[in-house]
Amino acid sequence: MAGNAILRSFAKTWMKPLTLIALIAPFAYLAFLWTMMLTNTEPYIMGFNPVQWTHRYLGDTAIRVLLVTLAISPIRDMTGWAPIALIRRRIGLAAFFYAFLHMLAYLGLDRNWSLQLLWEDIVVRTYIMLGMAALTLMIPLAITSTNGMIRRMGRKAWERLHWLIYPLAIIAVAHNLLMVKIIDGDPTIHAVILAVLLLWRVGRWGLKRLKPAEAAA
Repeated sequence: MAGNAILRSFAKTWMKPLTLIALIAPFAYLAFLWTMMLTNTEPYIMGFNPVQWTHRYLGDTAIRVLLVTLAISPIRDMTGWAPIALIRRRIGLAAFFYAFLHMLAYLGLDRNWSLQLLWEDIVVRTYIMLGMAALTLMIPLAITSTNGMIRRMGRKAWERLHWLIYPLAIIAVAHNLLMVKIIDGDPTIHAVILAVLLLWRVGRWGLKRLKPAEAAA
């Protein structure tokens, strides 16, 4: 009983601000690295290709934050700690933020803000096309992430729209896998984690379908 009271107090007072700090930390770290490089304090702190390093870092961060978003429901169901769901939309918005920065870094640092070059890459490079598709699917989810939008749309319509998180996660992980030219640890780990989360979701959906059938029998 006392443990539950402590968890409720933590959720009410500290969970949201601590989550915000954790979500901002990767961006603050990247800003620190660029500051160290540009001031020549540590010119090779991101290696010999800081642009590529930045692309990879932002993309990996976006994927990881997206996977954390998908993991909230399993964590809630396994622990019975409902307040954790309160931070899910905030984490989802952070995933969009880092995905958008990932795209901006590519467009600005690699393609010198040329939309024509970006379009040519989308047409020619499958992983760029998948990345843009995932980012495009994230836009309506980010726009409708507020309580006001839930009220306007209605809970059921809002939930149907936000099921887009599953196909966009698959597309984003495929983009992540195709970006690397060799089998790499991080993208493979991301794919395995996503597969586990999707299997959990399918299993949960199957159990929900099974219970009414058992009741009717």
